[in-house]
Formats: sequence, structure tokens, C-alpha cells
Amino acid sequence: MQYNPGWNGSSVNLLHVRAVGPNDTLHYVWSSIGAPAVLLVATESTSSTLGVNWTRLLSPAPAGAVWIDPPSSVAYSAAIVFTKVFEYSKADTLQEFFYPTYDLSDFSWDSINGTMNHTALTAELVGIPAVDPSSSFSNGSLAFRVTAYNTSGRDGTLPGLLHTANSSKVEFVLAGVAPRGNGSRFALEVATVEEAGAAQRLHSARSMDDEYTPTIFEMFSLVAESQNDSSALSFLQWKATAYGSQTPKREDSIWCRSSSLQAANWTLPASSLVYAYFGEGVGSAYTVSAVNVSFGGEDGNVYEEKRYLSWSALLGFGQPPRDTFSPLVISIMAVALGTPVALLLVGSCVVLFAQRKRYTEYEPIN
Repeated sequence: MQYNPGWNGSSVNLLHVRAVGPNDTLHYVWSSIGAPAVLLVATESTSSTLGVNWTRLLSPAPAGAVWIDPPSSVAYSAAIVFTKVFEYSKADTLQEFFYPTYDLSDFSWDSINGTMNHTALTAELVGIPAVDPSSSFSNGSLAFRVTAYNTSGRDGTLPGLLHTANSSKVEFVLAGVAPRGNGSRFALEVATVEEAGAAQRLHSARSMDDEYTPTIFEMFSLVAESQNDSSALSFLQWKATAYGSQTPKREDSIWCRSSSLQAANWTLPASSLVYAYFGEGVGSAYTVSAVNVSFGGEDGNVYEEKRYLSWSALLGFGQPPRDTFSPLVISIMAVALGTPVALLLVGSCVVLFAQRKRYTEYEPIN
């Protein structure tokens, strides 16, 4: 993990996470320049490095300010941008009333350097609006917590996401932010940038197994698929739940839902990490899609009561991890389903054997 490589200042944030494999390297570049974003680059070299032209990056025209050396080693690149937070409430007529949008490119962000943990591979990006007319953030903040992994496993805290060594986790947190209305709900807009030859697909999968995330049976996966062979290139994956506590339990669950994936007809913030890497082709040579993840469902008072909201998502390269039944669940299912079948078979055998043993005291007539 590197903070602002090649730059001594702390007025901006750029976090480079580099994972080296036997034959390749994965790069995650997080930044709050513009809107909070992460750049994902997979290279076919174990020695590929990140290059940054800081003068150009901090200028109004940052195109070409971020690159990977050697350029020929880049096999795949994409970006995920967290652009806006919406706050809305439902009136008595069931119509949704939206308050002024929080544009995350207009936020002021603390230095990520003080939150970096090189042992746990974590960092936290905390921000508040540069202008806050409603004073909603006077005692609160918005944060993105980043976690990188060097092994496969499962998070010990809810929602217990299954991860691999080539994935990372981002946690969106609203803490102490005063809602601007009764029963306010929030939604996070997530945009993706894909190069030509890849297309985003939003998948929803339901499972009868809620062992690791009690009462939650649905998983969403935003997958970038190759148009040539439909193979997965990258993903953003999350459970259909958020939580209203720093130490989440089942009763703290906040139902969340996702809108359909839309082609974004707006432009990303000009002075952003995305333009710095992809250049001016964003929106033409590269496609931009967006999805809204909303929190609260029908019960919008959960956040108002606790003033805390946490939503976790996993992102990485290749196929998203798939949950399978644990040995404990398999054993329970085997006993529950196998016992009736065994009793039926044994009973059938006993009946057949009893019928064959029937006899009479009378002698047969010759």
C-alpha cells in the first residue's frame, strides 16, 4: 500500500494497492480527487508500476496524468466511481420527495494517511460537504473504508462476504449525519467505466442458505463481461442489506434494493482519477453505466433512530466469489432429508419380508 506515491503533500488522496502474483500484478488505485473512485488494472507482468504526473493530475485537464508502466503489460482496466448520495422521503401520497443531492465531487476529504494500517491492509476516506447549508454534517461524516486481502476467506462481521486474494472490500458509512426530513432514506449512486469490448450486467441471485447473513437470501453482482466469450472481467458484489450499527447484528439489518443498470447520460467530474487514466474518451471510447443502491426499504425510520448506516461491497477481478453450503448445513440437510427416505426404505423392506413369510396351518391339497 502506497499513499500519494511521488508526492509529499496530504491535501489530496491517492492510495495505490499493488498485489503481485506468480505471473501478473493487480493494481487498485483509490482516490478522492473529483468523486471517490477506484481504478482497477490487471497486468501480465510482475514488475508493472504506477506512474503519476502530479502537476497534470491536479490541473483542470488531468488526461494522461496516471498510467501503468509498461503500458503493453495492461490486460484489463476499469473504474468504479461513487458519484452521489440521494436523500428522499415518502409523503402521505406515497410519492418520493427528494432533497438537494449530495455531490461527492464537492466534498472535502480528510487525509487518508492517518488511517492506513499496513498490517490489516485497511484505510479510511472520510469527508463532509464543502458547503453544508442545512448543517446536516455538523456532527456527522460520510466515509469509504477500504480493505485489501492477501488470502481467501470470509469477513468475520456481517454481512460476512466471501472474498479471495484478488479482491478488495469497500464499506460505505454514514455516521451522525442529521436527516433533512422525517423517515429519510438514502441512496448511493455507483458508476462504472468500461473499455470497449466489455459490457456490464447486473445479476441477482437468491439462495435458501442464510447461514452467514441471517434472514438475507439475495446477492447482487455487477459484473463486467467480455462481449467475445462472456467471461467475467471484474465485479462489484453485495448482499441485499445494510446495517445500522458499528457492531452489526441481525436486528440491525436495513433492507437495501438496487435499481436497474442504466447507461449514464451525464459526464463524470472533469478533474477526476477516471479522466486522468482513461483520458477524454470516457463516454465515447469507454462506456459509463450507473446503478443506485438505496437503503431503508419500507421502514425508513431505521437510520433516523440510530444515525448510522453501513453498506459493504466486494470488488475485484474475474468471477465474483460464490457461496456454497458449509459442511454443517450439508450435514443438517442430509439428516433432515435422508432420515425420512431411510425410514421409507426400511419400512418397505419390512413389509415385503413380512408378506413373504406368511404361512397357514392347513396342508395343501394334492
